[in-house]
Amino acid sequence: MAFSGVDNSYVSEALRELDQPRWRTAPKVISLFAGCGGLDLPFHLAGYRSVLVNEFNVDAARTFERNFGVKVNTSPIEDIDMKSLPNADLVIGGFPCQDFSQIWKRPGLKGTRGNLYTYFLEVVGRTKPKAFVAENVLGILTANGGKAINQIIADFSAIAPGYVVIPKIYNFADYGVPQYRQRVLLVGVRVDTGYNFVHPIGSFGTDKSKPHRSVGLALSGLDKTFPNQELMKIQPRTVEILKRIGAGGNFSDIPKSDPYYVKGMISHVYRRIDPKKPSMTLIAGGGGGTWGYHYPQPRALTNRERARIQSFPDDFVFEGSFGEIRRQIGNAVPPVGVIPIVNQLNQLFLNDYQKNDLTELYRTMLSMPTKLKLALAKSDHKVDWLCLSGREHPERLFG
Repeated sequence: MAFSGVDNSYVSEALRELDQPRWRTAPKVISLFAGCGGLDLPFHLAGYRSVLVNEFNVDAARTFERNFGVKVNTSPIEDIDMKSLPNADLVIGGFPCQDFSQIWKRPGLKGTRGNLYTYFLEVVGRTKPKAFVAENVLGILTANGGKAINQIIADFSAIAPGYVVIPKIYNFADYGVPQYRQRVLLVGVRVDTGYNFVHPIGSFGTDKSKPHRSVGLALSGLDKTFPNQELMKIQPRTVEILKRIGAGGNFSDIPKSDPYYVKGMISHVYRRIDPKKPSMTLIAGGGGGTWGYHYPQPRALTNRERARIQSFPDDFVFEGSFGEIRRQIGNAVPPVGVIPIVNQLNQLFLNDYQKNDLTELYRTMLSMPTKLKLALAKSDHKVDWLCLSGREHPERLFG
C-alpha cells in the first residue's frame, strides 16, 4: 500500500480515544528534554499550546519543529534563563534516564545526568504549574536503594504551595501500544487545585476488555513509499544468524555447536519480533546485534517500523541519520500510551472535577515507607492514593 500522506495505521484508531476539549483558553505547556516529541504529541493533538520547548539534540529538535510547527530552544538546559520563563499550566518531560537505567550500573542522583532532573525541578518551582508529568525508566524507583525516588518526590513536594507526586509503572502494551515497554510516570498536582489525580488503568491484555495489539498488526501495510522506511545494510553473516532465530527469539536460540553461535550479554542481542505478540522493548542505542530485527524477513527493522511500534503516526516524519532516528524513536514516550493521562488531566484544566482537600495526601506521600510506595506504583489495580491517605495500615489492602 503506497503512502497516502496521512496515517492509516492502528495509531489513527487509537487517537480517536483522545478527547478534544473546547478550550476557552488552551493550557500552556513547557516541555523539557522534549526529544522528538512523543510525550508532547497527544497533548498537542488535544489542543494544548507549547510556550517553551527545550531539546539539546539538534536532529531531535528538527524532528519536533517539522511535526509540531513550534520553534525549539536547543540550548543546554543549564543555559536557559530561569528568570524569564513563560507562564505555564503544565510542565512535561523525560529528564535523562541513563543514570537510572537497569541495563548498566546505576549511580542515580550521584550521576551527572541524574542531576539534570534538578533543572526540571527548578522550572516547576519558578512557574508553579497546576501539574507536571515526568517520565523515566524503572531504575529510578530503586536507584540508591530507593533514596533517589524519595528525594525526587520530596523535592517536588517542597515547592510552595506544595505538590502531590504520584508515581506509577506503566507497561505501555496495556495501554494500546504494540510493545512491552515499562516506564515510570510521575504526575504532580499542585495541592491548592484540589484535583485528585488517579493513574488510569490499561484496557489491553489477556484479562482486559481488549487483547494486546500485536506487532504484526502494527506493521501491516507498510512499503518503501513510507517516510523513514529505508533498509539498513547488514552483513551476510548477520542474515545467517537471523535465519537461525525464530519468531520472538534472540541469540540464545542458536546452539553453541553452530558456527553462527553468538555469545550475548543482554536479551536485546539479535532479538526478532513475534508478529502475533507485542514487540519487546525498543532501545535507543547499542552495538552490533541490538537494532531489533524483523520476522520473517532476516533484516533489521526500519525506522518507520520502529515508529509504528512506538505508536507514532505515519505522517510524523523524523530528521537525521539512520542511527540518530533510531535513537530518537527509542528514547521517546509512546504517544498512544499517554492518551489516558491526557484525557484525565483535561478535567483539571477544564475545571471539571470535584475539589478535594489534598493536605492529608500530601503528608502521607512524604511519610509513606518506600516499600509501600513501590508496591502501590507497581499495582495492576487502580490506586486512589487519596482514599489510602490517613489509613493506619494501607499496605493490607495490597497483601
